[in-house]
Amino acid sequence: MQAKKRYLLLAAGACVLLLGYLAGRRLGRLPPSSRTQSRRGATEPDSDSLEAGGGGGGWRERADPPLQTFWVGGEQQENREYAQRGSPPQQKREISRSVYKGKKCRMLSCFDFSQCHRNGFKVYIYPQQKGEKMSESYQNILAAIESSKFYTSDPRQACLFVLSLDTLDRDQLSPQYVHNLKSKVQSLHLWNNGRNHLIFNLYSGTWPDYTEDLGFDMGQAMLAKASISTDNFRSNFDVSIPLFSKDHPRTGGEKGYMLFKNIPPLTKYLLVFKGKRYLTGIGSDTRNALHHVHNAEDIILLTTCKHGKDWQKHKDARCDKDNDEYERYDYRELLHNSTFCLVPRGRRLGSFRFLEALQAACIPVMLSNGWELPFSEVIDWNQAVVIGDERLLLQIPSTVRSINQNKILALRQQTQFLWDAYFSSVERIVLTTLEIIQDRIFNYISRNGLMWNTPPGALFSQPQYSAHLGDFPFYYSYLGTSPSTKFTAVIHAVTPLVSQSQPILKLLLAVAKSQYCAQVIVLWNCDKPLPAKHRWPSTAVPVLVIEGENKVMSSRFLPYDAIHTHAVLSLDEDTVLSTTEVDFAFTVWQSFPERIVGYPARSHFWDNTKERWGYTSKWTNDYSMVLTGAAIYHRYYHYLYTHYLPASLKNMVDQMANCEDILMNFLVSAVSKLPPIKVTQKKQYKETMMQQSSRTSRWADPDHFAQRQACMNTFASWFGFMPLIHSQMRLDPVLFKDQVSILRKKYREIERL
Repeated sequence: MQAKKRYLLLAAGACVLLLGYLAGRRLGRLPPSSRTQSRRGATEPDSDSLEAGGGGGGWRERADPPLQTFWVGGEQQENREYAQRGSPPQQKREISRSVYKGKKCRMLSCFDFSQCHRNGFKVYIYPQQKGEKMSESYQNILAAIESSKFYTSDPRQACLFVLSLDTLDRDQLSPQYVHNLKSKVQSLHLWNNGRNHLIFNLYSGTWPDYTEDLGFDMGQAMLAKASISTDNFRSNFDVSIPLFSKDHPRTGGEKGYMLFKNIPPLTKYLLVFKGKRYLTGIGSDTRNALHHVHNAEDIILLTTCKHGKDWQKHKDARCDKDNDEYERYDYRELLHNSTFCLVPRGRRLGSFRFLEALQAACIPVMLSNGWELPFSEVIDWNQAVVIGDERLLLQIPSTVRSINQNKILALRQQTQFLWDAYFSSVERIVLTTLEIIQDRIFNYISRNGLMWNTPPGALFSQPQYSAHLGDFPFYYSYLGTSPSTKFTAVIHAVTPLVSQSQPILKLLLAVAKSQYCAQVIVLWNCDKPLPAKHRWPSTAVPVLVIEGENKVMSSRFLPYDAIHTHAVLSLDEDTVLSTTEVDFAFTVWQSFPERIVGYPARSHFWDNTKERWGYTSKWTNDYSMVLTGAAIYHRYYHYLYTHYLPASLKNMVDQMANCEDILMNFLVSAVSKLPPIKVTQKKQYKETMMQQSSRTSRWADPDHFAQRQACMNTFASWFGFMPLIHSQMRLDPVLFKDQVSILRKKYREIERL
């Protein structure tokens, strides 16, 4: 028995030696580079051997065995001929390696933080060189930067540099292609091997390979690029941007389709697509296979090969049938009546279909393996899209059918938020790119995922204001908290204090008696000196008199450190309010902290004859503004007014000494996407205010109304759209005017006014 065991052990050892010998001979026939890669792939998988999932939901190994490709008709032979015409594998590898010489660049190794920490995040644009052509899209990008808070015309103050040379289209066959870009870039006196430079690009490479090579050495520059692959994307250095057309608006942009309807309708189709089909070449496999999934009922996947000059010469047996069916459907009708929209790759990884689907509230179903989705560093795309696999096309119908209605509603709502917050205009795309870079540089005050992925979005949530979510008016429901239970009254004073019976003193006493008042701040914007302390009445709460900065209107909305409460009660000096009215307005605001809540209401309208926006103070059945002469809002809007709005609008307000209340309403409605709230007021408010008008009052100025008309259109032009929203709601106390005993009513004094 022992001898038998020895024979078995000897036989097993001989087999192991034989296998080792055979393996050694096979390895010896491999080239040295292949052996090195084999060893590294088996034992030391570096970062290049992993691929980021398109939606940012973890990592998956790239070594999965390729699945069977869907071949159609005689197209297999065509693709073989194309492969023979294309670049040889060795050349393709060389191109891939040369796409970025600085592929290992990251913020710490290829970016100089010192200038940013000295002067803040400022962006400089090189002067345009004489005779250099520039596409409309690139002009829009530069215009968006120049009109932003980041722009500086002084390169010595700049943290980031942007070329005036058009780098958007680097396809050599394109009429927008800029020649000799390599030498032009190297001749820039501030180039410094691309350090602290940002390059924008939409199209790279050309037929037949469509590589991501830009045709010049970027050095250590960051790249904001569309259709960028996860292989070439330098995480936390580059920025993936969406592919957008030349018709994409510079500002404003079209509203999301679902925003026009309170409840999304039941859609006619489950899954749709309408686009080009490529018979051969890169990007053809997936689109050539779509007819396998098309059922002409609830799944409509339409393709046409009728594009390009020689399409008839290369058309296959399916072309005529596909073209006929393609013409029978309207593209926008498909978008607006489908739950899911297929977004397959084109020649490049990105597609116009992506933004079109987002705007239409049609949930994008991504079929573009290896595409780094736009702004993936900060956006959680799993909340808005379905990420498919090109190799598993036939599983897409069953996948989307399995998604329940609650999830579908959440996905569609998120598409509308993301479209409006980051993609609706060139300006939004550019500002999002710059905000991402700013967060990297000042990462100790950067925004978190909640700010980026919930309304109103990161562009309106400025981390410089506070690092605590509870200090913003948007996140109380997420945190399960409420705003502070007190308010700070800010009274804007512009006339000298000459009598103890002036309205400002009566107003101060009424406000100070409120159980919710923490303090009263008098903003002294009068040309006369500050009154002596004994001239102000004694109250139960502190009264602080602050001299206005430069005595201008915008100073009433400065983010004063003295304001410690979340709520600000903004008051004109001639406002007449009772303590009860103030108490009720504040309790209403506590339920709507992201909105303006107040008394005097105004409205806007579109004047068809003059083709411009109009302003009216008539008492009608709806309103869109609540004037800040008697209104409560969150103190964060003081910060946005000061730091988000451009100096041009604030200077206009200060020069006219008018329209600051309209501008604040524009800002709050643009951020919240909601109208203000009007609360019960006494009927005499408007008339009382007019009677108290003096020569120094704005209401006595005959040009006052005309100026406000002009302000409406100037503000709407800067925002790119009309943010004001009409409302027909007024909130009254419960039992207000009801036929019950006055003793049962909490705010009984309102009815006695």
